[in-house]
Amino acid sequence: MEVYLIRHGIAEEQQAGIKDEERQLTKEGRQKTEKVAQRLVKLGLQFDLIVTSPLVRARQTAEILLEVGLSSQMEESNHLAPNGHISSWLDYWLQPKNFAPNTQLAVVGHEPCLSNWAEILLWGEVKGGLVLKKAGMIGVKLPESGEPVGRSQMFWLTPPRYLL
Repeated sequence: MEVYLIRHGIAEEQQAGIKDEERQLTKEGRQKTEKVAQRLVKLGLQFDLIVTSPLVRARQTAEILLEVGLSSQMEESNHLAPNGHISSWLDYWLQPKNFAPNTQLAVVGHEPCLSNWAEILLWGEVKGGLVLKKAGMIGVKLPESGEPVGRSQMFWLTPPRYLL
């Protein structure tokens, strides 16, 4: 299975009167995310499913990926909210009975969760070495069998500027 960890696009700044979970993509954030998504289509990417955090900015990012044709399916998961834990996400989403070994799964969420999760999958612990820019992507290939933690391989790390 290939998991593409995708950070949401540029969102409104935190400010009084707007709850964090309600912050939306800015006009620039939407435009850059659309360009990145279109580039991913040109590169031939196709996701079997897009799973997104329930926060507005992540959901809007996932909707852009869906609109350009990167997938035909999208689901929301509370496991991907900023306070989510990788262990609960792995238990729920990465069961062999849920996905075939060649599944390509896009996961849209937040920092530092996504970078930390990538490091846990790769090295078994958070090392603080990976940084995922807004609308950037980390691709991780999970092993065909056994525990993915500390046994996965990174095959993609792209800041959005390389896709624009």
